[in-house]
Order: sequence, then structure tokens, then C-alpha cells
Amino acid sequence: MPAQVRDDEEETMAGRQRMSPVDTAWLRMDSPGNLMMIVGIDLFADRLDCERLKQVLERQFLRYDRFRCRVAQDATGHWWEEDEDFDLDHHLIRVELPAPGGKAELQRFAAQLASQALDPSRPLWQMHLVEHYDGGSALVIRIHHCIADGMALMGVLLSMTSTSPDSDDRAEPPPARPDRRMYDGTWEALLRPFTDATVKAIDATGDIATRVLHAYGAVLEDPNLAGEAAADYARIAARVAQDAAALALMDSDSATSLKGKTTGSKVVAWNEPLRLLDVKAVGHALGCSVNDVLLACVAGAFREYFIARGEDVTGCEIRAMVPVNLRPPGPPKTLGNKFGLVPLLLPVGIENPIARVLEVHARMEELKGGYMPVLAMAILGMTGLVPRAVQNQILEIFQRKATAVMTNVPGPQQTLYMAGARLKQMMFWVPQSGNIGVGVSILSYDGGVQFGLVTDKKLCADPQDIIDRFVPEFEKLVYALLLLPWEEYVDPEMAERALFATESVAGVAARLIESHAEEAPAEPARPARLRRRSSAFAAARAAEH
Repeated sequence: MPAQVRDDEEETMAGRQRMSPVDTAWLRMDSPGNLMMIVGIDLFADRLDCERLKQVLERQFLRYDRFRCRVAQDATGHWWEEDEDFDLDHHLIRVELPAPGGKAELQRFAAQLASQALDPSRPLWQMHLVEHYDGGSALVIRIHHCIADGMALMGVLLSMTSTSPDSDDRAEPPPARPDRRMYDGTWEALLRPFTDATVKAIDATGDIATRVLHAYGAVLEDPNLAGEAAADYARIAARVAQDAAALALMDSDSATSLKGKTTGSKVVAWNEPLRLLDVKAVGHALGCSVNDVLLACVAGAFREYFIARGEDVTGCEIRAMVPVNLRPPGPPKTLGNKFGLVPLLLPVGIENPIARVLEVHARMEELKGGYMPVLAMAILGMTGLVPRAVQNQILEIFQRKATAVMTNVPGPQQTLYMAGARLKQMMFWVPQSGNIGVGVSILSYDGGVQFGLVTDKKLCADPQDIIDRFVPEFEKLVYALLLLPWEEYVDPEMAERALFATESVAGVAARLIESHAEEAPAEPARPARLRRRSSAFAAARAAEH
């Protein structure tokens, strides 16, 4: 058994380790309407051997001692305490789905688990191995958020995979942060200025949130700080104050059928992955990031769902709380929670798909360079130190102003294997707190982009009705882009770039048309009186010549 990894450097006493304030906050955030569990599903093309999986868990997963610890509480707070009766068979359960054992049955099973609390007398995680699913296997994973955040858990779970079916060990530890060459367009790459600006401004090497707030307090306490340090601290203080005010004073988002009191009964859904290169092509053509494109498609899917229900979408905006990683570069040396949150308003009311992407892009640009994630992490840490009732009151102020939690986690862009079985799809759902009843997850893996959706059953009994609209929204964006008029002068350099983007997007459109060829009847002939619109791509080609 390899040496165990110590999860943090908090106080230890009599074989116990004190839980950090931030992790305590997540532990106490459980409510009847929302359990603080991260739920994931891995789908395998081959049968996953249970005994071989146990060996992988023993070697790679359980080397983090927190997965062998249960939560203990005394008058001084919460502690991680080793479970002397730990038995892997209590945490890895073999199950069979009811007939016919397809996607619908797996979704119902995962939703049932997402609605059930973990056993508090044992370490707060569990995996269910679903055998004989779709010619292979499925693994449903539940881990309480107090153990770790999504980025750390992604690193831990990827450490259980390999690039060969004959090996159960990765050649290198999985990165906590994605290689930007491989995972272009993720939340991490897009919002990295949050972390970079903080580190550069105050030369932080430890707890970023604490140091930013310390810089803010230093300016207030000592107005005579001189030189460059004073300028840096003053800039940080001003932006911290601005972002704090924005968090405290933000209005509630639009009232829709997805807002309301949650019941704790969950429903989950997912779709087939989008081709990542297709999304990149569209983003390149618009001068936007992959995330801008994906978020605009999410907003469009919500829009069409509301319209189908007869809801008014005029000026509609849905606020999603977006986690932002605050971990330093490198492999996940520790678990725990080290991330902040930013509030993003999705422009559901915008009908034009191109205008919607550009508006999302503009809003994301506004969020760059601020300290909202750091402030959110500090707030969570503070609430973990106060009585639970006070914590609930503080967090409820923010929770009632949002409709969804939305995450985008980068995955590796090559095929992986776990215990010899090929991993063909990965998906997950993050918990929603308070009365937030919608969770949207985006995960890239092996050339695809996977959407997942979890909703409270009372607010949306069929999330598949929403998620099935994601791909049509992307297709709508592709076709709108191909018809985009370009009537202004284009210089040769711009024309060359536009032409390159055009060919890429045209390739995407061709693939979309081919994918629907067998599903849809032949399109009727175009009436002679309809004239074809000139496009940006035709203009770019003409300008080149």
C-alpha cells in the first residue's frame, strides 16, 4: 500500500485532522432540498471487472487518506477521523438495472442516488458498478463536496485511468490544471486572469483568498503605504470593493418555472457529445471562445424550453453561479475546496443566435480581472466559522438570486481506460445549494463536449426536454453564421482569416447535414423567386481575389 497523501496542513490532534472552514461550510450546506454531493457517471464500452477495479481503487484512489476518513464532530468543530472499520465493499456496490436496462433506467437510478444522502457514519463517498449496460458497464460515483472540489476530484479520478487497456497506472499524474493546448476554451482557460492577476499583484504563494483580503485590509489600515506596493494594493482594494458591492447588490434574475422551492427529488439527463473541433470552428469564426459558444447554446436551449411552455422570454435572464478554480498549477497535491464563484447572467431573451453569442462574450469579458471568485471563497470560509443558522442566512441571500449552477471541467483529449475497460463517455452533476434547482455541467473528453443536466423534479420533471435542445441550438448558430451578410469592405488579411473560418464552419455544416440525412425527408426544391443571400465567406473569397 503506497504512502497516503495528506490532504491539507490543518491542525491535527490525536490522529484526527481539523476540517477547514471552507470544507465545513460545504458539509453544513446539506438540506432536504439539496444534498451537497458531486454525482458522476462513467460509461464504458467494455465490461468493467470489479476485482480489477478494486485494485485500482486501493492503489490510486485510497492513497488520499480523506477517502478513508469519516466526519467527526465535537464542541470545537468538525474533524476528519480515520474509519477503523473501513471496508471497500461498503463503498463499491455491484448492481443490475431493471429491464430493459437502458439509458432511461440508468438515468432513473442515478437520479435516485442523487436524492439519497450518504451514510454519515462512514467516509462520504460511494460508487455503484452497473454491470451489463449497453454492451459494457457504467460506474455511478457520489462524493460529498466537503471532501474536495470538482477540479481536484477530476485529477483523482483520472489518476485511476491509463492510456492502454493493459495498464492500470498513468504514466504521469493527471494535471490539476489543463494544458491549454489540449483544453482550449474551458472555464479555467477563460477565467484564468482571476488567478493570474491575484498572484501577480500580491506575489501569492499560499492561500490566494486570504492574501487578497489582507492586501485590501492593509490599504485601509495604512494609507501611507509607499511606492509600487501602495499602487498595487490600492488597485486591488478598489476592485475588491467594487466586486463586493456587485455581489451584495445584484438583483434577482428573471422569474421562470425553473425557480422555486426544491423538494430534494432529482432528475438527471444527458445527451450525446458535440464534436469539440466543430465548436472551436464556430468560435473562431465569431472571434469568441468555445465557452461563449457553448453558453449561448445553453441560453438558447432554456429559451426554447420556456417558449414551448408558453412562458414570456422577453428580456429574460438566468443567473448561473460558475465555479472558478483557485488552485496553483500542478497535480492535485491536496483535496479540500479551493475555488470561488462568479455570477453569470445568461441572455435567454435574445433570439438571434449570433447576437446571443456576442452578448455572452461581452459579459464574460466584463468578469475578467476581478476578484469575485476570491471573495466568494472567503465568504464560504467565513460562514464555516459561524453557527450553521447564520451560515444559512448569509448564503440564502445569494442563492435566491440565481437559477442554476453551471460548471465546465476539462477532460483529456485522448481515449482512456480504467481497469482495462475503454471509457467512452464521462459526465457529472454538481450540487445546487439552497433552493437552486438546476445544475448544468459541460465536460470535454476525447474530442467531444458532453452536456449534463440535473433538476429538481418539482421544478422540471423532464430535463431531457431541455438538454435535447442544446444540439439544435448549436446547429441553428452554424446555419445563421453561414448566412451572415458582409456588405462592408474587407481587407485581404481579414478576408484570408474569414475564408479560413468559413471553410471550417462549412465543414461543420456539412457534417450536421450528413448526420440528419437519414432522419429527415428530402428538402423540397427552393422556389425560384427566393434569392440566395450573400455571405461573409463569399465576400471574403471575392476580396482575396
